[in-house]
Amino acid sequence: MPTNNLPLVSLVGTGGTIAAWGKPRLELVEYGGAEQIDSFQNLERIPEIHEYVQVQAEQYAMVGSGITLDQWLGLSKRINQIFKEDNRVSGVVVTHGTSVLEETAYWLNLTIKSEKPVVVTGTMRPPSALGTDADNNLFGALLLAGSSEAKGKGVLVMLNDEINAAREVTKQNSYRVETFGTRELGFLGYMDSDLKPVFYRQPIRKHTSQTEFDVSTMETLPWVDTYYAVAGGSPFTVDALAEAGVDGIAVAGTGGGYATGAMDALANAAKKGIAVVATTRAGAGRVIPTSMFRERGIIAGDNLSVQKARILLMLALAITKDRDEIQRIFDTY
Repeated sequence: MPTNNLPLVSLVGTGGTIAAWGKPRLELVEYGGAEQIDSFQNLERIPEIHEYVQVQAEQYAMVGSGITLDQWLGLSKRINQIFKEDNRVSGVVVTHGTSVLEETAYWLNLTIKSEKPVVVTGTMRPPSALGTDADNNLFGALLLAGSSEAKGKGVLVMLNDEINAAREVTKQNSYRVETFGTRELGFLGYMDSDLKPVFYRQPIRKHTSQTEFDVSTMETLPWVDTYYAVAGGSPFTVDALAEAGVDGIAVAGTGGGYATGAMDALANAAKKGIAVVATTRAGAGRVIPTSMFRERGIIAGDNLSVQKARILLMLALAITKDRDEIQRIFDTY
């Protein structure tokens, strides 16, 4: 039981590369079937952290980037429970596989009901590897979660000494340790060698305790799938999803969100009551609610990536099916 005055941080492990122990040390790629280590073992590798924060660890899952929607619901409920049951907890760190880390971070950004910091981290190289970033990323994430500076800024992603906002961050490279970034908007701040978080901006879109999404009684989520637009694309995927009974479709369109060859199919899906949200595959920029989208009943996804628009659409459909209300939700979050 913590007794000193250091901040108390809860560490919640979910697996991923940070939990992989490959052999030999130069095994940087094919470590998928490696031995696994838990969050307690990750913590044992950085004993210096106890000079700065107290840590209580638990292993929520060992799934990495294979995390499911049910596990998302459970993870949000668990973190909300931690904050509710122990007001001494200053913040929470979630370790995660990096492939879908940005999606889990945005999910938590919309469903955690506390202004206290929640920091998601992982590693590009397993703890067993030469030049691993596992220890530094976990150390920085724990410091950040225990800091007063991180409070009220929504869920944060902390890797490579850079602090990013969950809504905006994306994985930009398949193997580099500097993979996570926020493209033209930029990261929020640093966790530099003086071991102090320094912020230069903060998110203004509503998040965490400010959102209207309450998952405490949710057991399932609406089915939302994705469609990726390409030159010469066909409507068959959209038609198949509609026929299968999908609740919503998030579209990665070209340029300003246009889906070549599939716009009529998407409009027909919208007429059937399926929520359709347009995003851009460009990787940056907004999708604007133009007359072309409004006439087809399609929601404009602003500057969200298709994978994050899918998450917001699932949560929106859990509370409303009204197109104008869903557009308001996309304009808000």
